[in-house]
Amino acid sequence: MNSWSFPSQSPTDTRRLGELIGTNAQPGTVISLVGNLGAGKTQLSAAIAAGLGIDPAEVSSPTFMLIQEYEGRLPLFHFDTYRLKDIHEFEDLGVEEYFYGDGVCLVEWGDRFPELLPPDLLRIAIDICGETERQFELTSSGPFSDQLLDTLRAEN
Repeated sequence: MNSWSFPSQSPTDTRRLGELIGTNAQPGTVISLVGNLGAGKTQLSAAIAAGLGIDPAEVSSPTFMLIQEYEGRLPLFHFDTYRLKDIHEFEDLGVEEYFYGDGVCLVEWGDRFPELLPPDLLRIAIDICGETERQFELTSSGPFSDQLLDTLRAEN
C-alpha cells in the first residue's frame, strides 16, 4: 500500500486536488471517498469532475438517486452508499460492471461495503480539521492506483 497526505487549507486547495485527480484519472479508476457528513466528499467529487471536463455545477450528491452519471473526457459514475440498507442493494446497482468499465467511479461512503470494491482502488479519507481545513489521506491498493497516486504526489 502506498499513501500520501494532502492538507487543504481552503476549498481552493480541495478543488486543486480534485482537478488533479480528474485530469490524471484513466479508464477503470475507482475512488472510495470516506469521511463524516460535511467532510467535503461531494465538493471533492465536483472538482474531480471538473478535471474530467465536466461542469462541476452539475455534480450533486447522489444520496437519493444512488448513482449519477456524467459525460466528460471519460464517463464519471458517482455512487453514494449512505442510504443503502445492505450490500445487496449496492450489488443490484450493477457496480461490478461500472468498476471494470471504461469510466471513472467515485463511491461516497466507500467504507460501508468494502468487500464489493475492486482490490485496486484509490481510497481517500477526509478529516475535518477546521471550518475550511481538511486533511486528505490518499491510499492506493494496487499497481493501477499506485501509478495514479505517484502522479498526484509528483504533480503537487
